[in-house]
Amino acid sequence: MNEREALDEMLAIVREHDLDALIVRAGDATYELVARTEAPPGAAPAPSAAETLPPSAATGSAGPPSVAAANAKKVTAPIIGVFYRSPAPGIEPFVEVGDRVEVGQVLCILEAMKLMNEITSDYAGVVRRILPENGALVSLGEEMFWIEP
Repeated sequence: MNEREALDEMLAIVREHDLDALIVRAGDATYELVARTEAPPGAAPAPSAAETLPPSAATGSAGPPSVAAANAKKVTAPIIGVFYRSPAPGIEPFVEVGDRVEVGQVLCILEAMKLMNEITSDYAGVVRRILPENGALVSLGEEMFWIEP
């Protein structure tokens, strides 16, 4: 069975069992399929009914991934969801690179199953990097922000 046939079978499982998401690990590859019925207002349209992410899908708004400073704290996604930098389309982002943030300050929103989850900072410091693009699907544990004290 080739990779395309395997993906088609996984997608059939998602549809057959009306799943919101399916994560499959095969060797070194991890496939994450997420069913999307509609995009939130003002969001970029989903490229398909399900997305397949390679193991290294973390690309950032500040260019290709690079090595974090030794003292940078990393804020990771506590859930799988769609990453939004602002509370609504057309409104300024919660934070920008170079902004000083405090513990408890909202950094972004992750939408999961039609629920908007505010993600707050566990660290005080300066935002050095915002990795996901606005509207991108982030995986559990994926790095989203680098904050230097």
